[in-house]
Amino acid sequence: MAQLNKPSDDDKAWFDELLPTEPDVLRRPMFGQLAGFVNGNMFLCLFGPRVAVRLGDTERAELLAVAGAEEFAPMPGRPMKEYVVLPPTWRGKGKDAQRAVERALAYARTLPPKSAKPARKPKA
Repeated sequence: MAQLNKPSDDDKAWFDELLPTEPDVLRRPMFGQLAGFVNGNMFLCLFGPRVAVRLGDTERAELLAVAGAEEFAPMPGRPMKEYVVLPPTWRGKGKDAQRAVERALAYARTLPPKSAKPARKPKA
């Protein structure tokens, strides 16, 4: 498995700027990185310096048409369906990135809620 790029403090700050401050939105660690969840569904993630959003078909196609956007693949050749990496040029230009996050949150709210998985029993 490839070594994961750790996000810098600036990367984490950008993620936190983008993460909505609504009561049903949770910020949780995911694979040593950060992610935003609503109803148990991830809609936003930080992976090294990159931020990815989860979108429906139409909005995903629109975002992929923007220069610098790309499919989110945490491992080479293994893209995560529905996720797109925001263009690096959007960093520090909050309007476009924030709009993409708002769309991702709205999309995630249309998905069926995920129930919490039961805790694993330790191996004997």
